[in-house]
Amino acid sequence: MAKTATKTKGEKSKAPEKKGPPKPKVKVRQQVKKGPHGGMLLVLVDDVTHVGKIGDLVEVKPGYGRNYLVPNGLAVVPTAHNLKQLELHKIKVQKAKEARIADLKVLAEQLSRQPTITIEANANEEGHLYGSIGPVEIAKTLRGKNLMVEHDMVKLEHHIKEANTLSEVPLSLGYGIEAKIQVLVIALAQTAPAKK
Repeated sequence: MAKTATKTKGEKSKAPEKKGPPKPKVKVRQQVKKGPHGGMLLVLVDDVTHVGKIGDLVEVKPGYGRNYLVPNGLAVVPTAHNLKQLELHKIKVQKAKEARIADLKVLAEQLSRQPTITIEANANEEGHLYGSIGPVEIAKTLRGKNLMVEHDMVKLEHHIKEANTLSEVPLSLGYGIEAKIQVLVIALAQTAPAKK
């Protein structure tokens, strides 16, 4: 025969617990901290003009942060994981910056050793150019000599509009590295049309 369990005084019966419907899973949003002026606090991953440098904790307007900085990878929310990743990123960026500065110093030295750069252009008999010589033409000529200069590095005050002129052109290579070159614009030899 089977033994039956008898309740003794003071024992509670062990009835199965009632289980209700499963609790819905609630996704907890990561709230972005607000700054003293009501904007969002973000940590910059890259230098952003008029905002700050890499690694700075900045306060920006929520729309600017949410719609531009975060989606473009320029800033992240300041969490422990993001701050650790940012430290590693800063080291990588610093090494790349040092290498770029070294390259620009070598380029500045090559430019200073360069003799006068000669550019040929169409001109009339009086020496007035048809058009002008500006930063784009100067940069193109320098790239033709294997000197990697972009047109925005050429800081020419006024376009050169006269042939047979020697001009000193300042270059701003970046990171405060400056150079100067001499540019000579000469008129292309005009060939007289053959008479029949």
